[in-house]
Amino acid sequence: MPDYLAEAAGLAAEITDLRHRLHRWPEIGNDLPRTQAAVLEALAGLDLEVTTGEATTSVTAVLRGGAGASADKPVVLLRGDMDGLPVQEETGMPFASERDGHMHACGHDVHTATLVGAAKLLHAHRDELPGDVVFMFQPGEEVLSGANHMLAEGVLEAAGRTVDRAFGLHTFSANFAPGTWTTRPGTLMAASDLVAVDIIGRGGHGSAPFMGNDPVPVMAEVILAIQTMIAKKFSNADPIIVNVGVANAGGAANIIPEKCHLEMSIRTFSAGARERVRPLITQLIEGIASAHGCRAEVDYRLGVSPTVNDQSGLNFRVGTNAPDD
Repeated sequence: MPDYLAEAAGLAAEITDLRHRLHRWPEIGNDLPRTQAAVLEALAGLDLEVTTGEATTSVTAVLRGGAGASADKPVVLLRGDMDGLPVQEETGMPFASERDGHMHACGHDVHTATLVGAAKLLHAHRDELPGDVVFMFQPGEEVLSGANHMLAEGVLEAAGRTVDRAFGLHTFSANFAPGTWTTRPGTLMAASDLVAVDIIGRGGHGSAPFMGNDPVPVMAEVILAIQTMIAKKFSNADPIIVNVGVANAGGAANIIPEKCHLEMSIRTFSAGARERVRPLITQLIEGIASAHGCRAEVDYRLGVSPTVNDQSGLNFRVGTNAPDD
């Protein structure tokens, strides 16, 4: 039996170097030419069927297994995303981003580099594989469109028939020790939706608040009321997380602004909670604004659905690749 862990450790320096190079030059969205070029360079020389995207700078690579009958070979897809975020990096790391306002703040440089490592390791054992492997290097995860482009271009059928299983991973190093992985059947990661809100009152001067209609305390009440509603209306066995990441109002200390702006993310772990929370949050915001004589404009934008692992395909929960395990 090959020692896959030892072989993977032998690739660590090469894959770490690739990750650092990707981290130094993050790209955003669906147009990642430098990232795509780095992936293609890393895969060069391997016996893979490589195609690139038409709508995006995606990369799809198919590895043909040499064992088993060709007619009924299983096909497995391994997926990694490649795009960064519009974030200014201030880590001071030696491989920190060299692009102002761009950062691999969500670990997609790790995803890309480790998917290259998986391709190299599996390629070394291609004659032993009873099936084919599709490597999906996806742009545009953060803008919620890269996967749809790749699906439309046939990534699931890249090996000649629809894949039987698909696997992805997400770095979560803040919560687990290095060398540990964790998963479970069923819902693993939450749906993520965005709500943008404008609360519109009537501007005026701070010395005469009765002549205006200040939306700022209304905004504050909305922020607190949402958290109370989530705690009281939903079971903690089916959690919902609401994070208000943007709260803007005014531009001068002595002026009552006409409008406040909020942006919040809503994460849900079930289709039922996701469906139920949408009208409740909208009604709450509009009701509080109306009670104060203001008007609320609520733009509720559905993002991605929950990540639900196949119940029959995962019988394990936690593992480690620590040397002494």
